Parts: sequence; C-alpha cells; structure tokens
Amino acid sequence: MAEFRGDQAAGLRRLFATRQVRIVTFVAGRVGVGKSMSVANLAAALARQGREVLVVDENTDDSIAAFYGASAVHDLQQVVDREKSSSEVIVSVAPGIRVLPAARIVQQLARLNAAQQRSLVECITEIGRPADVVLVDASPDHPLGFSPLGLAAHETVVVVSPNGAAITDAYALIKKVSLGYSRKHFRILVNRARLASEAQAIHDNIARVTSSRGLARLEYAGYVPFDEQLRQASRLCQPVDGLFPDSPAAQAFHAMANDLLNWPPVDDDRGGLEHFVEQLLHLSQHIDPVAIYA
Repeated sequence: MAEFRGDQAAGLRRLFATRQVRIVTFVAGRVGVGKSMSVANLAAALARQGREVLVVDENTDDSIAAFYGASAVHDLQQVVDREKSSSEVIVSVAPGIRVLPAARIVQQLARLNAAQQRSLVECITEIGRPADVVLVDASPDHPLGFSPLGLAAHETVVVVSPNGAAITDAYALIKKVSLGYSRKHFRILVNRARLASEAQAIHDNIARVTSSRGLARLEYAGYVPFDEQLRQASRLCQPVDGLFPDSPAAQAFHAMANDLLNWPPVDDDRGGLEHFVEQLLHLSQHIDPVAIYA
C-alpha cells in the first residue's frame, strides 16, 4: 500500500505541480434549494472569466450535464472498473466546462480495493486539460450522510434558501459534520433571496448559533436573488449569463466567481488534486456512519 500511495502521489504531482487548483464542494441540507443550478451557473461565470472548470457531479437526477442540455450516460465507476476510458466518461458541456459524472463511484468509495483505487487515480491523471477550479455538486443522499468529497475539498459551501425548513436543515447538516468529522469552516450561499439584507440576515443568524455552540466558523459566500430570468434560462438549459447577462442573477454569479477566485489560498501542502485524491481515498476508508448521524 505504501508503494501504491507513492505511485499515485508521484503521478498526480507530475501533472499538477505547476497549478494550484481550487476545489470547492457544494452541499445542502435538503433538496430543492437550487444547489445544482447554482453550481452550473457559477461554472459558467468562471468559464467566462477564462477559467477551466471541472464539475464533479454526484447526482443521478437533475445532473449538471442535463442543465446544459447534454447527456451524461457513463460514470466514473466504469473507469474504475476498466469498462470505459476517462475521455468517454467526461462530458464537455460548454467552452471551458467539463462534467465528470460520479454518482455511482461515490457510493462505492469505501469498498474500493487497491486496484480500483489505482484506476481512480489514473482517471484523474488522464484528464486532458488540467482544471483551474473543481466544483463538486454533492448529493444529499450519500449513504453515510455526507460525501467524502465534501470532506476532502478545500472549501465547503452550504446552499440554503430563505425558508425555515431549509435553514433548519442547513444548520443540522453543519452540526453533524462538525461533530462527526471536526469540519470547522463552511461558507453560506443564500439562493432565491428577495433582498440582500434578507440573505445577510440568514447567514448571520446561522453563524451566530454555530459560533455560540462552538461548532464551526461560517463565512458569507453571497446570495443569488430571486430572478424570473434565471428560471427562464434554466428551463431553456442555458446559464443565465448567456441569455440574460445583465440580469440580477447573472451579476450575482459573476460577483461570486470573482470572490471565489480571491478566497485565501490553501496551504501549499494541501493544494491541488494530488492532496484531494489522497484525502478522498483516506477519508472514504475511515468515515464512521454512527458519528455523522449522532
């Protein structure tokens, strides 16, 4: 196993040694808050700024590829099983944006043997163009309660909508992950807010409770305003900045993209996909479902 870890680290280091990749996981306490829509539009905003974006999609329904009107028929699991190549699985949905479907593999991470782990690493190293930003659209239905991708990423953004149930569920998710895995930093993105002050108040209230109970430190990732043009663009399988670049939602995603690119850089020993894959494989073997549901 030590030799395998050395091989995987060396391969990833050769590919990504010159790049600092920003890896951000988006999670939600419940479905229906607009998480996947936010990821898809943020990817478009980042690509418009000249960044290469890789979206790792854990979802079987409402996939990121489908958001762009594309079809993702394969999964990373098939690469691990040597049934498909990485080029057959990755879907180019728009200039600068690629989607890596991972709904099946994420359910099996804890059960991968050494050969399958090697295949997973090889898939990452075979990705043609290195990414500047990796956005992980995490499924809320992970069998262990929280995706290992969210634990391995540099940043975790919790998407919440302005209603009581969504806010309660977002806080419950933060509490579970903080107590179960000592994750002490999250960012809050408020979707469909009517006013900037409403979104800020939602963040402030959750942050105050989590801080007073010693759970985590929360930072504000911004908000996406309620915008009928965003809904119209989504129905047409297009990012909002492509159809309505001057809309409030498009401007919000551009501001969010700028902020994301200027978040404080990760430590040198935590940067890049090398660390991400190493952490992912390690965490997937050690996640305790009892802790996450405590």
